[in-house]
Amino acid sequence: MTFPELLDRVGGFGPFQFLHLTLIGLPVLGMANHFLLQIFTATTPAHHCRPPPNASAGPWVLPTGPDGKPEKCLRFIHLPNASLPNGTQGATEPCLDGWIYISTRDSIVSEWDLVCDSYKMKELAQSIFMAGVLIGGIVLGNLSDRFGRKTILSGSYLLLAASGCCTAFSPTFLSYLVFRFLTGSSMSGISLSTVILNVEWVPTRVRAILSTAVGYCYTTGQFILPGLAYVIPQWRWLQLTVSLPFFIVFLWSWWIAESVRWMVLSGKSSKALKILRWVAAFNGKKEEGEKLTLEELKLNLQKEIALAKVKYSVVDLIRTSTLRLLLICLSLAWFSTGFAYYSLAMGVEDFGVNIYLLQIIFAGADVPAKFITILSMSYLGRRITQAASLLLAGGSILVLTFVPSDLQTLRTVLAVFGKGCLSSSFSCLFLYTSELYPTVIRQTGLGLSNLWARVGSMMAPVVKILAEVQPFIPNVIYGGMALLGGSAALLLPETLNRHLPETLEDMDNWFQQAKEPEQDPEAEKASQRIPLQPHDR
Repeated sequence: MTFPELLDRVGGFGPFQFLHLTLIGLPVLGMANHFLLQIFTATTPAHHCRPPPNASAGPWVLPTGPDGKPEKCLRFIHLPNASLPNGTQGATEPCLDGWIYISTRDSIVSEWDLVCDSYKMKELAQSIFMAGVLIGGIVLGNLSDRFGRKTILSGSYLLLAASGCCTAFSPTFLSYLVFRFLTGSSMSGISLSTVILNVEWVPTRVRAILSTAVGYCYTTGQFILPGLAYVIPQWRWLQLTVSLPFFIVFLWSWWIAESVRWMVLSGKSSKALKILRWVAAFNGKKEEGEKLTLEELKLNLQKEIALAKVKYSVVDLIRTSTLRLLLICLSLAWFSTGFAYYSLAMGVEDFGVNIYLLQIIFAGADVPAKFITILSMSYLGRRITQAASLLLAGGSILVLTFVPSDLQTLRTVLAVFGKGCLSSSFSCLFLYTSELYPTVIRQTGLGLSNLWARVGSMMAPVVKILAEVQPFIPNVIYGGMALLGGSAALLLPETLNRHLPETLEDMDNWFQQAKEPEQDPEAEKASQRIPLQPHDR
């Protein structure tokens, strides 16, 4: 008996699974707030140099640039009793006395003067946050395999609440960076454990639908964020508002059930049996649950119990050529998705459209994108869905390179389409990766793959700076990487309607079966009627 069969025995998809999905799905609403928060807390308002203290009262003349607009980073040198120069002539100097900001809202940019020579610090702040997500994926992924999914999930909720609130009270830019790093680390712990607990507690037949349902929680959060930002113009209060609810989430997280698969593999079969009986009772299958015994559980899951005696690490992911190919292809897909996604998501200001409206449009693109993802994953398969989403996104970003900046509508349409495709890619990747990696190393493999998405998202703001050299360079790099990731996805095996692999050997068998020539239709139908043997599950 495999775990999917045990799950069907205690109710399949019943009230417990609905409650479980609700408890882990609602916090995802707030995750979007933190991932995209800097769109609104780090807006760059219109600004110009502050006049020197000894300047005479009256209108202050600003130098103008080649485009005829006032300079943002230069001012005329002030000489006492000298006449004011005109807009283009006269000696200039940097803004030695700071800047005057013209805006109805404040941000970290206006508070710490992250403009002109310091404008790169704004991009650094987002990169530091993504670095936290990256490190969190490494550390918390391994800790989750050791201490359990639920423990790390609850701890990550608490860390997010605490570090998010501390960010709101940061006295300096350096302390802001430190707390944003910790916030990013907690986000990895939440996302990884949420995906695993969602996948391992639902039947195979509805896995894709419910995985995408959790993704819709993130999409809904994207609608909430611009509304909050609009009514809360102070960045510190906005930061606090999106962080405080996670203290409540931390309290209810103790009602979330631990992964039975993990408990069995960790030698905690008695606790696993207790949870299965509780789930059966909650689903109205109490009698079926009472029939389960510890001896029966150990006998039917002896393969999983034996696997618990073998310790696996990241090194095992490159032990065979099959696993190396899997790691390389998934890493490219994750990297290119994170790299291209955050180039668009965090570049809302670059399109010259109202940032609140554009963020709502971006969020709206996710609704049909995820719905199409559900249909595509359920009927066409995970591999085709993953490859198509990245290839289409890469193409739209490359086309964006050739569209003039004055065609704002067309540029916005291309950006929204590309962002929708990349959102689809993320939805598919979480499910696809968790299905490809065997149980014994699933959390580590998902954490390592997710790490590459964070490397990509961390590098995206840095690549954006290359626009100083040539404006088209960033989009060529973003689009090219998306095309490369989509091509790599075509080399992966299909997982549609397959049981989750338990061992590294199961993964090897999958790849071998994928390489075999297609069977005769009648023979294929006959083979599908043959029950899977234990080593194939």
